[in-house]
Amino acid sequence: MQSRTLARELALLMLGQVSDRGSAAAEAPGGSFDLLLQQAATSLSQHVREALDRSAEDLQQAQQQLLDSELQDQGEKQLPRVRRHLQEGLAHAEQALNRLSAGLELPRLLLLADQDAVRLDAIARTRAVLRDRPGLDGRIDAVMEGWRLTRLPRVDRDILRLAVVDLEEFATPPAVACNEAVELANRYSDEQGRRMINGVLRRFTAARV
Repeated sequence: MQSRTLARELALLMLGQVSDRGSAAAEAPGGSFDLLLQQAATSLSQHVREALDRSAEDLQQAQQQLLDSELQDQGEKQLPRVRRHLQEGLAHAEQALNRLSAGLELPRLLLLADQDAVRLDAIARTRAVLRDRPGLDGRIDAVMEGWRLTRLPRVDRDILRLAVVDLEEFATPPAVACNEAVELANRYSDEQGRRMINGVLRRFTAARV
């Protein structure tokens, strides 16, 4: 992970600690972005624990599915059922490995959160979003087709805001900004959110050309 990737993720978690209603504040609550950063690190620790717990559950389900397949009669009539149990067990095992891989990556982010370069970059991105949140939302709304930003889940809104800040204030190449946003969506949103974010950012970058 590069330092900017780490800073983006921390900024996303920092934004999650701030109210998304009413007018945007120029400063963090209490004037302390370091406090927001500390809260983000706490949130990340919880995310790690949840990811590892889900990995353990997936592994247990995979083990049970494989055990069920072994207990089935191996006769030809039972082959479809055995094959289904095997497929389900392998699918759960794959999910567990994917979540475990993500869970192992997250503690690295926690360790690097105190590094000055990462910390200052995360604060700068958070500050940029909070400073111009109404303007950001208006520019994003302008490229949303038949949808409104307010209808998206909070995390999806913040991912889009950070991506636009990346483009407008941090001179990030469009392809990089879009890819980083999609990666955040892969970790914190769902498939529908990932597709929506990707489509909105493609239209946004096309409109800037």
